[in-house]
This record gives sequence, C-alpha cells and structure tokens, in this order.
Amino acid sequence: MRMTPAARRDALRELLRAAELDALLVTDLVNVRYLSGFTGSNAALLVPADGERGTRLATDGRYTTQAAAEAPDVPRVIERACGRALVVAAGADGHRRVGFESGHVTVDAHAALLEVAADTTGAGLELCRAPDLVQRLRVIKDEAEIEALRAACAAADAALADLIAAGGLRPGRTEREVAAELELRMRQHGADGPSFDTIVAAGANSAIPHHQPTDAVLATGDLVKMDFGALRAGYHSDMTRTVVLGRPADWQRELYALVAEAQAAGRAALAVGTEVASVDAAARDVITEGGRGAEFSHGLGHGVGLEIHEAPALSATGAGTLVSGMAVTVEPGVYLAGRGGVRIEDTLVVRPDGAELLTLTGKELLAL
Repeated sequence: MRMTPAARRDALRELLRAAELDALLVTDLVNVRYLSGFTGSNAALLVPADGERGTRLATDGRYTTQAAAEAPDVPRVIERACGRALVVAAGADGHRRVGFESGHVTVDAHAALLEVAADTTGAGLELCRAPDLVQRLRVIKDEAEIEALRAACAAADAALADLIAAGGLRPGRTEREVAAELELRMRQHGADGPSFDTIVAAGANSAIPHHQPTDAVLATGDLVKMDFGALRAGYHSDMTRTVVLGRPADWQRELYALVAEAQAAGRAALAVGTEVASVDAAARDVITEGGRGAEFSHGLGHGVGLEIHEAPALSATGAGTLVSGMAVTVEPGVYLAGRGGVRIEDTLVVRPDGAELLTLTGKELLAL
C-alpha cells in the first residue's frame, strides 16, 4: 500500500514520543519531500509529536503556488529563513524540546537557530540533536515507492538495450560520448534525468571504481564498465554492467566469472532478518577465495530511494538486519590496476519470499 505524507508524519510522531521530543524541525529537503510532498529548493517542516495541529511547512515566496499544490494539507509559512521561522512557531506553540536534524544542520545554522530560540522563548525551548529519525522511516519503501524505483530501473534497462542495439558501444567512441548517449536514452524512456553522474570507464580506466568519463577512446579488447541510473518521480535506480569489445581474453573471462559468482551469492543472501554484514560477506568470501580479495575495495551495496546512497549499508562494518521493503544494490567489483576491472550491479527489493530484482538487463558477459 501507499503511505501518504500525513501517514508518514504519524509514523514519525511515534519516534518523537519515544525520544521525548515535543516536535521535530526537519530541514533536510529530501526529508521535507518525504513528509510533505513539497519539492522546492528552500523549505523546512515542523512536525509536532502530539498530532497534526501545529504542523507547518515553511518556504519562501517563490514557492507559494507550488507548496499549495504539492502539500495542500499542511499550513504554510512564507518566510525565506525557514528554520528560524519554525523555531519561532514552535516556541509560540509551547514546545520545549524540539529536535533538529543534527546530521544536516551546519554549525552556523545551528548557532542561528539557538539565537532565535533564545530571543523568542528565553531558556524555555531546548534544541535537541535528533539525527536520522526520518531516515529510519525512509529505509522501508511502500509499494508506491517501489513502483517508482521499478520505473526508474526500467528506463535504465531500456536505455542500455537501445545503446547496444544501435551499436553505441564500439571502438572509436569516447567514454564521454557513451555516457551522454546513455543519459539521453534514459530520458527518452521516461527518466526525469540521470540519478547520478554516469560512469563509463574503458580499458585500464575500468579498474578505477568511480572513474569519471573522459575523452579516452574505446578500443578493441577493452573492458567497458558502465555504472548509471535513471531518476523517476524523485527515486533513483542504480546498475552496473561490464562488457568486452571484441573477443574476451582468458583473464577477462575469469575475472568476469568470479564477479558474477560473487554477485549471485550476494543477491541470494538478501533475506529478511539477515545481518547486512553477512550479505557483504557472502559475496566477499567468493572473491577472497578466488584470490582477489584485495582488489574488492568497497562495500557490497547500499540502500536506494529518494537519494542514490541511503541506508542500509551492505558492508563489512554495516549494522542492522534486512527488513522487507528495503531497496538495496548488490555491486561487487574486482579492479586490476593498469589492466581493467569488472563490476556487476543490480537494484533489488527485500521481500519475505526472496529479493525482487528491479534491474532486468542480463548479466552474461557480452562481447560486442
């Protein structure tokens, strides 16, 4: 089922009461969108713990019409200094312990909020650190969010299929040209844009995990690694595929087979109740036993949603267990400096009966 912004605010109130907070000042724009539906570039939201009365959305005059359309059920305060305006409102409502998103608020912004609190309420209003409360809700996606993720993944799948069918992966093209075409084709398939800067890495560059596309020219014999995603309705997809131009060398086949085995092990480990570190280990152990553990230099995956990187972290140091409704990536890679690298990545949703695969492009080694 779909959770409305009002239902999400109700769920947040349970966390506020458990934390003994009278209200939460939400200043992270992603969280403002999640809790209200408003997508403007300047906003803050005040969510009281005791009910909807007193909930307010602050934004500036540029967004008066947009805020009314996107968040019609939330009273609006039109003020450019959004956070400070809502601290004043919290004091006027008699709130005494007001949480703020300490992982998002800068030192200077916090000082300004403290000054306003002192000016308007004396010593009666206390600003309390309250990190990641909204993120604890966002980590589990509802079916409407999953449908948005599914649509984003479908746009990316279709773009890659079109690129390959049109001969867009061929010797003589540059990494930048391939990246630009992938992004254009994602838009043609309904994406609002790329979900992050597209990575296209050819030859030795494919051994750089987050290589930025250059004018390097694709050549016969290259591994070509493409890490890209589409944005739909605010939700991000993420996938990586690696191909070979021409006949694969034995070392390329062996490297690809090892990463593919590890990726399959990671996907198979996505089960409700499993420790996130154990999911990482399931894939990492395959690569380590294959003698390439030192060349797998990053975590196995991460959550995706309104941000391209969000909780949970599937890594050796990750904490927590998988819950149904989490959307995550599984993306092991092995990188041989100066030679080339392979990464294979999917976006999936944790389900009670096993993980649902959202990125549907095949994972066999393509020789183009």
